[in-house]
Amino acid sequence: MLKENLRVVEETIKDACKKSNRKREDVTLIAVSKTKPVEMLKEAYDLGVRVFGENKVQELTDKYEALPKDIKWHMIGHLQRNKVKYIIDKVDLIHSVDSIRLAETIEKEAGKRGIIANILIEVNVGREESKFGLLPEELDTFIEKIADYKHIQVKGLMTIAPFVENSELNRAIFRSLRKLSVDIGNKNVDNVNVGVLSMGMTGDYSVAIEEGATMVRVGTGIFGDRDYARV
Repeated sequence: MLKENLRVVEETIKDACKKSNRKREDVTLIAVSKTKPVEMLKEAYDLGVRVFGENKVQELTDKYEALPKDIKWHMIGHLQRNKVKYIIDKVDLIHSVDSIRLAETIEKEAGKRGIIANILIEVNVGREESKFGLLPEELDTFIEKIADYKHIQVKGLMTIAPFVENSELNRAIFRSLRKLSVDIGNKNVDNVNVGVLSMGMTGDYSVAIEEGATMVRVGTGIFGDRDYARV
């Protein structure tokens, strides 16, 4: 199952890149492995997957210890400040920075270890009350406040689009995030690089790629339906 699923996802990514005149290597596939057992992740690893995304700190740290160290782990779920210390030296990228207080905690914990934490700013483009993330109009103030942090490197933006049956309905969401990244980039703020756009999941990642996604977060499309009994 995994091998075939990965083949389909890979072909979909290639098709979307071709359609938008982009190179395949410009898009990173993040295998979202939340609730999936280590054995399934090992199978994906053996099939060439090296970038995994987790939503929960405990699950990420457990899998970090159990799996090869050349894996790049991405924290894609909502991150509580009191959990930052457990993953700060284990993750390649934190996608879900959505408040000054969280950014301050990441800065502090990264400073303690003498490392630079790579982060994405989560933006609630769809303005959904059920979602975390800064509203678009809050971005400038947020960036001004964290630009001087010495142990954080802003790499780009992330959004979680609304769940829709027709992926075309999210095209405007992805286009808006891309525009926000261009606007921020044009301001040339020190310590802020917005080259990464993390957007698109199993139901809409091809549209996200067409609109400029550089990272797509695919879980169900690779591993099958989530096992909620393991949450």
